[in-house]
Amino acid sequence: QRHSLGDEGELLAMQAGMACSQKLVGSLGDALRMFRPYGRGAASSSAASSRPVKRVGVVGCGQMGTGIAIVAARHAEVEVFAFDKFPASLERSSKFVGDWAAKEVKKGRMNETDSSNLEKRIIFGSLDDSTALASVPSLDFVIEAVSEELEVKRNVFDIFQEAGLPEESVLATNTSSISITKLAAHVKRPERVIGMHFMNPVPVMPLVEVIRGLRTDDETLARTLSMCTAMKKQHATSEDRPGFVSNRVLMPYINEAIFCLQDAVATAEDIDRTLRLGTNVPMGPLALADFIGLDTCLNIMRVLHRDLGDSKYRPAPLLVNYVEAGLLGKKTKHGFYTY
Repeated sequence: QRHSLGDEGELLAMQAGMACSQKLVGSLGDALRMFRPYGRGAASSSAASSRPVKRVGVVGCGQMGTGIAIVAARHAEVEVFAFDKFPASLERSSKFVGDWAAKEVKKGRMNETDSSNLEKRIIFGSLDDSTALASVPSLDFVIEAVSEELEVKRNVFDIFQEAGLPEESVLATNTSSISITKLAAHVKRPERVIGMHFMNPVPVMPLVEVIRGLRTDDETLARTLSMCTAMKKQHATSEDRPGFVSNRVLMPYINEAIFCLQDAVATAEDIDRTLRLGTNVPMGPLALADFIGLDTCLNIMRVLHRDLGDSKYRPAPLLVNYVEAGLLGKKTKHGFYTY
């Protein structure tokens, strides 16, 4: 229960009238194919488009970043450089990788050699360590997975650009709500920036939501989808709109459940039992909110409310109260439930 979750050319030709000649329809089709939103070029024929990904950087060694490092090292079999600013996070992440690999061996999903190779492929380093950052110019693909704050993510992008990240390397962000276009606006090569929204827990959940910014080019999209496949993940693509698809649907659902609790419609247990058994989902909305982190839920609801301007996205006051009290869910041992 912990697993969280016609052709436009033909249409226009028909509207223009059935008397259109074949030549005219062909010209219309050519014109439509030439049109693209600003900044979206066709896939380049350069060597970079076919260059294999051998080294991946993962920034942020929390639960999400560690999971991303694991699936990249295990399934894509690439060398992973995992970065974080805090020594304690690096230590916890390294321990989690070892413990996770040991459990996989015990379950018969990996052998000892595979486990050892997995751990060897993940190299941990501090964002404040110039020696660790010396690996940045060799990275083919970077996935940022730090906290859901615009300035924190922009700072990571700045660090990697200053450390010499190659211009042809993909710079992906695991954001679950922040605009990819906005993040890319301060990057030298915005066409290389893309969203890769992994689901938690990363080693278990099969989906990556891929989000293309306004300037993201075809080559970056193709390399990202290829990377998803290499990591044995299914992918679904979304346009760069607030909350994308997953959180545009999921977060208002969770928020409404919190309103039900706030208004004493039912207890937390009964709200979750109703949705779990009545709609056949593995986890109720309040337990899921605790698992995601109530602070994360609040941040996403605030983005939806601000950027879409619709009162239906207003965060429940009770959610705000819990976050202000430091009751953030499972990670603090107390949220809508006690752990």
